[in-house]
Amino acid sequence: MKPPRWRVSAFVTVLLAAAASGSPVFAQRSSQRVEIDSARARLLYVSPDPKDLPAGGFAAQIAAKNRTDSIFFARFKGVLEVRKVTYASRADGLVIPAYVFAPLKKRGPNGHAAMIWVHQGIHANWDENLLPFVKEAVDRGYVVVTPEYRGSTGFGEAFYRAQDYGGNEVIDCLSALDFLKTLPYVDMSRVGMMGWSHGGYITMLSATSPGHGLAAAASLVPVTDLFFRLSLKGPSYQQNFAPMPGVGGAPFENPEEYIRRSPQFQVEKLDVPMLVHVSTNDRDVNFVEDQMMVWKLRALKRDLVETKIYVDPPGWRPAVGHEFDRRVDLTTFERVDTPEQIDSWNRIWQFFEWWLRPYEDRSSPLPPPRVRP
Repeated sequence: MKPPRWRVSAFVTVLLAAAASGSPVFAQRSSQRVEIDSARARLLYVSPDPKDLPAGGFAAQIAAKNRTDSIFFARFKGVLEVRKVTYASRADGLVIPAYVFAPLKKRGPNGHAAMIWVHQGIHANWDENLLPFVKEAVDRGYVVVTPEYRGSTGFGEAFYRAQDYGGNEVIDCLSALDFLKTLPYVDMSRVGMMGWSHGGYITMLSATSPGHGLAAAASLVPVTDLFFRLSLKGPSYQQNFAPMPGVGGAPFENPEEYIRRSPQFQVEKLDVPMLVHVSTNDRDVNFVEDQMMVWKLRALKRDLVETKIYVDPPGWRPAVGHEFDRRVDLTTFERVDTPEQIDSWNRIWQFFEWWLRPYEDRSSPLPPPRVRP
């Protein structure tokens, strides 16, 4: 039985008070009496209290989001349709903001395939980093919706603090399907989802959710196993998770919840085609984590998955291989291509073209079959 939070907090209070006074503190483990290193205890301590979730800089986040808005509307004016919309999450009715990108000239009813694109980051938002790829998607005939799920930045403190990693944020993204249903030109039988990093994680959890409604999914450099990831990244990273009300502590305190929120343990439920790309020099979602997911998918879902491991591709920014396929010049908003980025995106487009058929205008009757005279 896990100790009550008040007891853990009381122990830490005593420990830190003793550290301040210079008095030694001892822990009793079976018959062994161990003196506690107070500096190490401070380093390892992870608060389970929601008020201790990291936060701040909300005005700057809103300003950054306004800048992103202006870039999208300026860059895409006369090129494609950009809209800012909202919809209600199926989880609890929370209002979820989103961008919608669509061709200027719409086809008739059910004429377009659609994709839900999910942004990266524990706290981030849909920004201009993927601008050229959005244009490519719309040029190919897709309607793209990009949910700003709970915890995203640029929408104020309350929305930021509503973060629910691997919980209601997944439902927020799947709820974009309800918005897409309101667009008569979208064919709901041809909707896919794609995400990067944390967005790839959400995509995996979405595609393994009962009755998800997706036709295909692509998960790029995804987070896959919270037990492994939190152990590898350490207490400062764990502080983003343990205090969340839906999680309620560290993995050892609530293992069932961490299992439920880890795609690694949901693979058996995958029932739609999935594309997965990872890199060996990823310094965010390290390959040592992702390789376990790749092997498991190949072992259990060989008929549904297409996986590709990129070996030390040219990096981009501090996370190196983590953004190997998101190399964009943020001055010109043009792709900064490498052979690996070109290959990854070619595979992405081919995968979704096979499963979603974005080039088909299903609002028009199919041509009659050709027969030999």
